[in-house]
Amino acid sequence: MRNSAVLVVRRGLLCGLLSLVLSAAAFPAAPTAFSGVKEDSRIPFERRYQVVQHGGIVRAANSAISCRGTAGNTSSVCASARAGGTAANQAFDMFYADVDKDPNTYNSTRAQLRTPAGARVTYARLYWGGNLLAGEQKPAKDNGRVLLAEPGGQYKAVRADTVIGHRKAGGVDAYQASADVTRIVRASGPGMYTVAQINVAMGRSRVGSWGGWSLVVAYKKADAPLRHLSVWDGFQSLTTSRAKAGIEVRGLRVPARGAGRLGVIAYDGDRGITGDALTAKTNRGKRVTLSNKSNPSDDVMNSSITEFGAPPIQRQPSYTNTLGYDADVFDLRGAFASGGDRLSVRFSSKRDSVWLGAFFVEAEARS
Repeated sequence: MRNSAVLVVRRGLLCGLLSLVLSAAAFPAAPTAFSGVKEDSRIPFERRYQVVQHGGIVRAANSAISCRGTAGNTSSVCASARAGGTAANQAFDMFYADVDKDPNTYNSTRAQLRTPAGARVTYARLYWGGNLLAGEQKPAKDNGRVLLAEPGGQYKAVRADTVIGHRKAGGVDAYQASADVTRIVRASGPGMYTVAQINVAMGRSRVGSWGGWSLVVAYKKADAPLRHLSVWDGFQSLTTSRAKAGIEVRGLRVPARGAGRLGVIAYDGDRGITGDALTAKTNRGKRVTLSNKSNPSDDVMNSSITEFGAPPIQRQPSYTNTLGYDADVFDLRGAFASGGDRLSVRFSSKRDSVWLGAFFVEAEARS
């Protein structure tokens, strides 16, 4: 069924570059019902939600697993890595983070969602994923379900409502799932959200163990700037053999020197393995490298949860090096210096393997 707020977008892949076409109107995705959720090894990025409104996008995020030491090393090595040291997950025996003191859950982490006072949530989506193969093999049948607790609330089962990305390659058994949780977040508002029972393997392997979650939320507020708000997701891997992916976003109508942000959700970006980069440009400007003090230009997916280089949110636990999970927000003002109607974003990797899961764009709109 078609209405003024819903549009079906065709998926397409051309010459190894992924192109996405957005319009300037509001197009939230229609929920899809599954009797059994389908899995695909590769999912091209497509629009999940888009609107032009006075408001913005916020997110909460955390990793689900961390180190507990290395063979022959003391726990201080793990502590140094957690504090931001240069280290990758394959160097460690990895174990679940579990903050809820509930004996019925084996992993759980929290993060704060901040929405402005008086804001109304218009869309919220929960993303989760990880590696199912490390020191153990986790069953893929559990990929499509997690537990979510709103601030001060009890756990609710959340089931994936769309195709799950799931691919085995090179010793990795990777997946990402997601679900529309707008009703829960709209009713509960800001605060600490807890996500538990993410299907992720513990232990150690040559490719490492990793996993985490992000809650991406669009809101409307009358006195906020007029902005383009877009949420996109897919499931694509960047490896040395498939080193580039490109995204072109049309119809943004951004003024010169306009403000904007790009949020990225990615898996298994290792701190210290250089060669991965993120760039952006509009049709009127020059390509610029997106980086900051926490996300170097040649190691941009480096196991961090930051906003413009600073830790944006309260988390439990709150490790600087997440050892394999990225949920970062980058400043787009350099790319918007000349304004424009199209935004081109490019990911590239020379040495590191990165799994791209979702991104959002918040861009000032020309009135």
